[in-house]
Amino acid sequence: MIKQHLYLASSSPRRRELLNQIDVRFDLLPFRSVPREDSAVSEDLLPGEAAEDYVVRVARAKAANGRQLVAQRRMPPRMVLAADTTVDLDGSIIGKPHDEADAMAVLSRLSGRRHRVLTAVALADGDRIEHVLSVSEVRFRTLDAAEIRQYVASGEPLDKAGAYGIQGRAAMFVQSIQGSHSGIVGLPLCETALLLRAFGYPL
Repeated sequence: MIKQHLYLASSSPRRRELLNQIDVRFDLLPFRSVPREDSAVSEDLLPGEAAEDYVVRVARAKAANGRQLVAQRRMPPRMVLAADTTVDLDGSIIGKPHDEADAMAVLSRLSGRRHRVLTAVALADGDRIEHVLSVSEVRFRTLDAAEIRQYVASGEPLDKAGAYGIQGRAAMFVQSIQGSHSGIVGLPLCETALLLRAFGYPL
């Protein structure tokens, strides 16, 4: 069976790798700019917005914007897959760090504590948009200042929610996880596969 391609509205190499892992065929759908700078996809936190609501809203906005871009660019109509990941520490949402100093501050806050990683996945096809949400819990061991500095100097945390990548060097910080490892990376494969199947994509 020749599988149809879908559009992936994400620039994340981790999400590309994860989709390849489960043999999903896709083409990249680049935004006009990075999503957080695109006026159609606001990543600003709304007053009183819970982490679950925030990450779902952003993922659905990315999928809807991707669907609109397909129409505007007169591209072949296909399903559009989008996702968003955020970190929640005691009710405080932690996105991607602004710079190295911010990354160091975030990692210091996560040191020796538990936090939640939330990834929402949204799929748009025609007028239909559905989403799934993965929530996992991660516990870091206690980190010393020197290893935080060394990790931040590697550049790895600067484009990742929570200032770390569990699939990279930061794996040595993780004492335990409860939930979806792929969801923590950025695309929960179990939930994504079920969502795709619900839209008729063969897996």
